[in-house]
Amino acid sequence: MLNRRLLGRHGLVALVSFLLTLPFWFGRLNWDPEMRLWRAVGDSAVLLLFFTLAIGPLARLWPPAARLVAWRRETGIWYGLMAILHSLLILNGWARWDWLRFLGYEFIPVLGRTARIEPGFGLANLVGLVAVLLTLLLVATSSNWAIDRLGASAWKWLQYGAYTVFYLVVLHTVYFLFIHYTVSFHRPVPPEPNWFRIPFLLLAASIPLLQIAAFLRTVSRRQRPLTRNPSPASRA
Repeated sequence: MLNRRLLGRHGLVALVSFLLTLPFWFGRLNWDPEMRLWRAVGDSAVLLLFFTLAIGPLARLWPPAARLVAWRRETGIWYGLMAILHSLLILNGWARWDWLRFLGYEFIPVLGRTARIEPGFGLANLVGLVAVLLTLLLVATSSNWAIDRLGASAWKWLQYGAYTVFYLVVLHTVYFLFIHYTVSFHRPVPPEPNWFRIPFLLLAASIPLLQIAAFLRTVSRRQRPLTRNPSPASRA
């Protein structure tokens, strides 16, 4: 019964993950299909990551949102699966499993040698790769078995790495949304700016803002009993 329920929850989140790719796929019809696919999958993963990290602080600020906490593990796992799929699509489709190409080096016929064309490209890809490797660790330990083996304290410390992943993903995505495709780029530039730019910035800013607001709310709640019931020494 439990396994069936778990499979049902994962099936629902998998469906949502697929549906999230559709606006990104159909919203960039003038892009190369291969690029559209890996970007749609990657952007879907970003939304799942942001949702997963927003649930905790949102539940502190708005109690009805606490119902979503039970879905945090499934959305986190499917963020990881979509991020891994995004990486594999790029490695297989664009980089062709060539690590020099992945790092921004290409053979330039005019020069007659391999050269680095876009300086930030390789660094942005490395940042994304580190995020995916950390994500693999988080996905691998997203189970009750891992909690029992590691202990609750160690497991929680490990899962805090999700915030490191968040900042790495933000840096990686900002590069490709705002820096990579410029008039100096050595390939045809997409004719229209990526429409996900502003929504992404708003979503990225919302996570630390929610965390700060939840922190302040928690501190204010803990201080209220002290204010209402001063100690005998303070009354004296």
